Amino acid sequence: MSNIKFSSTETEQLVIKLQGYFAKELDQDLGQFDAEFLLDFFSTEVGAYFYNRGLFDAQTIIAAKLEHVSEMVEEGINEIEKPVS
Repeated sequence: MSNIKFSSTETEQLVIKLQGYFAKELDQDLGQFDAEFLLDFFSTEVGAYFYNRGLFDAQTIIAAKLEHVSEMVEEGINEIEKPVS
């Protein structure tokens, strides 16, 4: 699986979130290095699952919007259709 790369600002924010989670939920201190190592592990091993889920969700939303647009186009064409005898 590919490794998702974060900017330094994103990495800093994610490390803070990991450290906060470990402190609050596990009552353990997580150092900067360990948090970055854990972040690298998650981005390498499970990041693609989250990324792919995001793509699937986006595709679902876009498909629904396109279906709606297609229906509107069809209705518009039907409105201007000339009667035939």
